[in-house]
Amino acid sequence: MVEVLKELSKDNKKITLQNVWQAKRNIASHINKTPLIFSPKLSNSTNSEIYLKYEHLHESRAFKMRGAFNAICNLTPTQKSLGVTTFSTGNHGFAVALAAKKLGIRAVICVSKHVPKAKIEKIKSLGAQLEIYGDGQDDAEQRCYELVKEQGLTVIPPFDHPEVIAGQGTIALEILEDLPDVNCVLGGLSGGGLLSGIGLVMKSTNSDIKVIGLSMEKGAAMFESLKKGEPVSVNEEPTLADSLLGGIGENNQYTFNMVQQFVDQPILVEEEAIKKGMAYLYKEHNVIVEGAAAIGIGAILNNDVSIVENTKNVIIISGCNVDLDAHANAIKAYL
Repeated sequence: MVEVLKELSKDNKKITLQNVWQAKRNIASHINKTPLIFSPKLSNSTNSEIYLKYEHLHESRAFKMRGAFNAICNLTPTQKSLGVTTFSTGNHGFAVALAAKKLGIRAVICVSKHVPKAKIEKIKSLGAQLEIYGDGQDDAEQRCYELVKEQGLTVIPPFDHPEVIAGQGTIALEILEDLPDVNCVLGGLSGGGLLSGIGLVMKSTNSDIKVIGLSMEKGAAMFESLKKGEPVSVNEEPTLADSLLGGIGENNQYTFNMVQQFVDQPILVEEEAIKKGMAYLYKEHNVIVEGAAAIGIGAILNNDVSIVENTKNVIIISGCNVDLDAHANAIKAYL
């Protein structure tokens, strides 16, 4: 284990398992442990054990709370006094706004025109200043860094940041606590913060634990970057999994390399499968989630993922910040 951690430290700019444990301590007073729920019907259909990690039960209704709180908790007093800013497709922006409000810090959230109205209204309700700028997350990011120069704010990136990654990695610590013999974890793959953190913990614990990353068919920046072997830009298109939109940054420092190292298989999932996943969770588990949270279920239902029999598998149910009308329209064909 010591040798593994030394190698990870060298390759990933000193993001280690120890950093994740420190993050767990930092956020303990702000973040409640989320439940790991057994899915009987899905387990029977795959001849395996399928568990759902209910990350949509956070106060922000998405896993992003973990990384946002960890990053903000690590700011200096001067940085806290000047405030924070971020660029986000919604969930991270909401998490930063909520964390800033709880900690008494000013927050400016930059989003693109494609962010759903429901998410924008939630951010506004927390008292954060909102700037809507450009056609994609790259444009919102540009505005974010302009605010750094203009107002001295500190950027809390949505994924490519060591403390954000370590915060998301606390999900894996909880999974291992509840299911120490887990064989595979499936989660949404976008900028890579979620699976970088989870992958770091899982591979440090047992290199045989599989990590599978799931993205929508169009606009999957990390998937295309992995295919080319370097960060690339893609055009964003409307999708039910809008939380997975956005580029990974041409100067990506952490998540691209970590996803290369820790994610065993990146997979694209079609829109109809995402709809099936949303409908399945509503019908079988009585939960309403956004498309990105249902992508793991949809991938299994659509046979995009081969679940090995007699194994223990966890699907990250990442968030539930979804417009109810959009949810109803997405699932009506499968109920």
